[in-house]
This record gives sequence, C-alpha cells and structure tokens, in this order.
Amino acid sequence: QVQLVESGGGLVQAGGSLRLSCAASTSRFSINVMGWYRQAPGKQRELVATMTSDGSTNYADSVKGRFTISRDNAKNTVYLQMNSLKPEDTAVYYCRVMGSPPGNHWGQGTQVTVSS
Repeated sequence: QVQLVESGGGLVQAGGSLRLSCAASTSRFSINVMGWYRQAPGKQRELVATMTSDGSTNYADSVKGRFTISRDNAKNTVYLQMNSLKPEDTAVYYCRVMGSPPGNHWGQGTQVTVSS
C-alpha cells in the first residue's frame, strides 16, 4: 500500500518559483525511485525529474538548469524546486513512486499555472 500526498502547486507569474512536495505513506513497500511528471491540456503525461534512493537524478531537457529534485528518505518525501518558471510549464504535476514489490503509484496531481 502506498499513499501519496502532494502540495505546493498554484499560480505564479513567469520568472517566479514554486516548490512542490510529495509525501509517501507506505506499508510493505520499499521505495526506490521518486519522481515528478506533468500533463498539460491536450498533451501526454511526461517526465519532469526522477531521483533514485542513492541520489541519482534524471531531468527532462526542458527543465534542466531551472528545476531541482530532492528527497528526504527518512520522511519518504520528494520535492521539486521550480525556478524561472515559464508559461509552458503550466500543467498538472504528478508525483510517482516506484519500488518493491513492483508497481506504479501516482499522486492525485497538483495544478501549476504560470501566467505570462
């Protein structure tokens, strides 16, 4: 069992910053990868950033240098610091957790809107 609670979305002007958080509550589940994905209207869900339990990260090219993923393993929490936001970053952002036993676990999503 895995429950994910996201927070931190909102409305911000272009060039601004937001910080997303995702706290995972787990039972009989070992977390390996925690990450963020996003889905804009009319588009497919896409990877934003992921981080493994040993600290390896992966970023979408479109957010490199602007977004930073981090996690607190003791709290089973992953963060996404988003700086220099652009209107094209507007989307619903989803937290995703992967681990053992195998399976996909998604958060409910949090809206990020960047105004020009």
